Amino acid sequence: MKAFVHEYGELKVKDMETPTAGEGQVLVALKVAGLNRRDLYIPNRRGEDKEALILGSDGAGIIESIGKGVQNVKEGDEIIINPGLRWYENSDAPPAEFDILGMPDHGTFAEKMVISSEQVEQKPSHLSWEEAGVLALSALTGYRALFTKGQIKEGETVFIPGAGSGVSTYLISFAKNVGARVIVTSRSEEKLEKAKSLGADVVLLDSEDWAKQLENETVDLVIDSVGRATFKRSLDVLKKGGRMVIFGATTEDTIDFDLRSFFYGQYQLFGSTMGSRQELRALLDHMKNFNMHPIVDKTFAIDNMQEAFEYLEVNKQFGKIAINL
Repeated sequence: MKAFVHEYGELKVKDMETPTAGEGQVLVALKVAGLNRRDLYIPNRRGEDKEALILGSDGAGIIESIGKGVQNVKEGDEIIINPGLRWYENSDAPPAEFDILGMPDHGTFAEKMVISSEQVEQKPSHLSWEEAGVLALSALTGYRALFTKGQIKEGETVFIPGAGSGVSTYLISFAKNVGARVIVTSRSEEKLEKAKSLGADVVLLDSEDWAKQLENETVDLVIDSVGRATFKRSLDVLKKGGRMVIFGATTEDTIDFDLRSFFYGQYQLFGSTMGSRQELRALLDHMKNFNMHPIVDKTFAIDNMQEAFEYLEVNKQFGKIAINL
């Protein structure tokens, strides 16, 4: 089968042996996979001395065969992959055995894959293959950050720096679905216009003075994944006693901030990563109830994966990038 791998420091398309489903496993013929920023970072984390690893965390396809003991799905079922491995029930933090699909396990950038039947969910019927293939990692990350950690409520205002990321597009839709007010930022006027079309109430350029522009707004919740470049600026617009959720750091990880101002302001700071199967099922119900569709910016063929990586690396996308398998 054809797969996109990282092997001895090189990213390439390679013919790999087709796997077979063992006990409790399913063989999935993948239709579409989703590219995530995580996939950009894995090659540096692995180094140049490792054998071939199939990258990719997101995917959707059809159950081709099932192993002994599998009862939750059958051959021919249309499914999405849950990339959060071995985290079943909602908890304050993931269990020790939790991993994200695509390292160290083989991932979704392949024509076929074997995975535990516990890691697949029925594909929502209203979604296209492209929409289903890019869904789980970003949507689950956003869902947990907004609802489980952020506890957003109807009538509250959420501030989201970085309007073009896949997670941000989900956050905007999730928040508007439950009646929240949404403020987003971006370096790109084009991305801000697209965010407005998704329902964002206020859009700001990164070059603007956010605190001044929002002096008449009450920001209840900040959800930030940018890191050092926006942390202080985001905190400055948050109301006293407000909540801040961090789920990523696309700029530098390490920050300095005024601890005294933080505790005087009685702010609440939460970390978040991915989510449990319980939360994934809740978000799938949410998407069905609101007839919600993921935003797919562009689709690449697996033979054009290098181009897809470059496209994501320079942040050209608004929404998700799909890989046609």
